Amino acid sequence: MSLRVHKPYILYDNNKHLFVWLGLDEAEAEKGILTNQYLVVDQGEGLLIDPGGYYVFERILENTSKFVDPVKVKALFFSHQDPDVVGSLNLLLDMFPEAIVYVSALWVRFLPHLGVLDTSRLREIPDEGGEITIGKSKLRIIPAHFLHSPGNFHLYDPIAKILFTGDLGAAVFPSDEWYLFVEDFEKHKKYMEAFHHRYLPCRKAIDKWLEMIKDLDIQVIAPQHGAIMEKENVAKFIEWLRSLDKIGLDH
Repeated sequence: MSLRVHKPYILYDNNKHLFVWLGLDEAEAEKGILTNQYLVVDQGEGLLIDPGGYYVFERILENTSKFVDPVKVKALFFSHQDPDVVGSLNLLLDMFPEAIVYVSALWVRFLPHLGVLDTSRLREIPDEGGEITIGKSKLRIIPAHFLHSPGNFHLYDPIAKILFTGDLGAAVFPSDEWYLFVEDFEKHKKYMEAFHHRYLPCRKAIDKWLEMIKDLDIQVIAPQHGAIMEKENVAKFIEWLRSLDKIGLDH
């Protein structure tokens, strides 16, 4: 994989509401496994989804600022507690001074260990989920416990019809390959299998999640790692999840 910088990509835009993938830097500067970060903008207000660790912060700030004033970023959504999700928290709180942090009630008490002194900006997400209002839109927080964290959530944008799935749908690319959108699902699922077997080994949790999302109109699945799935690949991914017990995920 050559060292390249990928510019942000707009996944949805109706002139009032935006859903943006915030780019990628394949260089050594972004150490560790490649991660996806997303921005939702509605009526001039912004929400950052799993904004990431220390090494990605400079890119996140620069690319977010292309779409919304940092002062107008009103929310930071953390799907769970891993460092590749929350590692830049102190920088985020400094540079997005109006942003409220939404994270599982299970993990709120751990965030001060990152050096967060002002806990008044932390909001607990109850186990049953909830909503985040940005501008005039309401995004739905969907429980995804044990996929892979015991306090874990996904985020559904009913305007863009995009479901952010955190580590569900994560893929690990070979060192010489990367792509933003899945085109060949049969090929791509091979990049997902090892991760799901290791990090998401609970069949009951997947079945519970499938039941919760069955009535959502999902046009795009946007995971935290790997590639974005859209159109027919959304259905293929959901069916692949149903089949995981047949390929080794049978706990």
